[in-house]
Amino acid sequence: MKYVILIHSNPQPWGHPTSDFMKEHQELPQQERDRLNSDFETVMGELHERGELLTGAALGDPTTARLYRWDKKPIATDGPYSEAKEHLAGFFLLDVESQERAEEVVAKFAGPGETVELRPVMEMGGSAQ
Repeated sequence: MKYVILIHSNPQPWGHPTSDFMKEHQELPQQERDRLNSDFETVMGELHERGELLTGAALGDPTTARLYRWDKKPIATDGPYSEAKEHLAGFFLLDVESQERAEEVVAKFAGPGETVELRPVMEMGGSAQ
């Protein structure tokens, strides 16, 4: 089953890993930040060893995004979202055996001040995998 983990964040300034730029993360004691980073590295290692991590990418500064909408023709506007505080910061594509495994993994991705979204990937033609 394929799932995408979407990382939503709003660091100022924009940078990766986004947690390094989040006030909520910076305010944690160093020992807690180190534990969170270690937990993340551990789950990334597990995903790699099990062949569950298909790909992932950090996304650039949201101020560089453009939105394309349709109004009798394609119209481009500044992006990335209309009136949103949080922006899509990056994603990871997984291929895991079950939703339970996906939920186990995504719990390690949520950090202070960030929102993480887990969503199944649709097959071409519209059915969830």
